[in-house]
Amino acid sequence: MTQRAAPGFGVYVHWPYCARICPYCDFNVVRDRGRTAEKADLARAIIADLTATAAVTGPRALTSIFFGGGTPSLMDPAATARIIDVARDLWAPADDLEVTLEANPTDAEAARFDAFAAAGVNRLSLGVQSLDDAALVALGRNHDARAARDAIAQAQRAFARVSIDLIYARPGQDLDGWAQELRAVAAMGAEHISAYQLTIEDGTAFDRAVRRGTLTPLAADPAADAYDITQKVLEDAGFEAYEVSNHARSVAARSRHNLTYWRGGDYAGVGPGAHGRLTVAGERRATLTPRGVADYLGAIGCLGEPMSPREAAIERLLMGLRTVEGVAWSDLAPLGIPDAKIVDLEGFVALGDGRLTVTRRGRPVLDHLVGELATCGARV
Repeated sequence: MTQRAAPGFGVYVHWPYCARICPYCDFNVVRDRGRTAEKADLARAIIADLTATAAVTGPRALTSIFFGGGTPSLMDPAATARIIDVARDLWAPADDLEVTLEANPTDAEAARFDAFAAAGVNRLSLGVQSLDDAALVALGRNHDARAARDAIAQAQRAFARVSIDLIYARPGQDLDGWAQELRAVAAMGAEHISAYQLTIEDGTAFDRAVRRGTLTPLAADPAADAYDITQKVLEDAGFEAYEVSNHARSVAARSRHNLTYWRGGDYAGVGPGAHGRLTVAGERRATLTPRGVADYLGAIGCLGEPMSPREAAIERLLMGLRTVEGVAWSDLAPLGIPDAKIVDLEGFVALGDGRLTVTRRGRPVLDHLVGELATCGARV
C-alpha cells in the first residue's frame, strides 16, 4: 500500500562553498578559498533570515532541515549547530525531526562526521557519484573509490541514516560496470540510494566540452539501458523506487525533506540562491533569495511572489508525478486536463482512487508526459 502522509514543513539551507566546482554542476556555488569572515557573516544572515521567515509563517510543525549546496560539510559544525537550534526554537520540531547534511567523501570532510552528528545532524547525504576511479576523475571529483568506501563506513557509524548519491549515463560508461557499482553500494548496507542520470546543463564545463567536441554524452539508447539496469539491480537488492531517482529499502528510509517538495508542502529556503515555498494567508508563494553571497547578506526576509492557481497546479504535476504515490487529481483541476487525455496516455499514466500516477512504463518518458498534461487543457 502506498503511504500518503502529510507533506510536512521543512527548512532548506543553501551553503554555496565548494573546494572545487564539478564540471557537470549548475548549482549556485563558489570556490571555498578562505572567506572565513564572509562565511561567519553568512551563517548569521541565515539565522536572521530564518527568524524573519518564522515571523511570517507563524507556528508550524517542523519535520525536516536540509543543508545543501555547495558543500555543507565544509561548514563549521558549530555554525551548523546554531542554525539547527534556531530552527528548532522558531518552529515546533517533530519528535523524529530529520536533519540532513550533504557531504563529499574526502578524508578531510569524513573526519568531521562525528562533529556534525553532535551538532544535531542525523542523516548524511554522501556524494559518492561512482566507485570507479577513472569515472571519478572524469567527473572532476576530488576523492577516489577507496575514500568513498571509507567515508560510507564512517558515515554509517556516525549517523542514524545515510543516503548515497550516484551518477550514471556517464560518457563511455560500461553498463556491466555500472551494475557492479550499484551492487557494491547496496552490499555496503546503504538504505537509501539516489541514482541520477547525468545531464549536460547549459553553462557548465561539460557543456563547453560538448560544444568543443571534446566530450561525447552517452547516446540515448545506452542511457535508457543504464536506467533499466538501475531499476532492476536496486529492486533485486530490496529497494523501492519511491521517486524517479530515489530508492529506499523501507518507508522509514525515504527522504522526508524531499517528500515535502514532491508532496507540495511548505518549506523555507534560506542562503544564497535558495528556493522556498510558503503559504501565507492562504496564498501559495514562491520565494527565491539573491544568488550572490554579498547580495544575500543585504536582502533578508524576502516573501517572494504569489503563484497563480495554474502555476501551483503545474508544479504539483511536475513534482507529484515523480513519486509512486502520484498527485491528487483535485490538485490538478486548474489545468483542465480532459478525461480523453488520460485515456490517450493509458499505460503510461493511471488515474484511480482520486490520484494520478505514472506507471513503470511511463517513468522513462516522464518529462514528455508532464509536458503533454501541463499544456493539453490549455489547448482545448
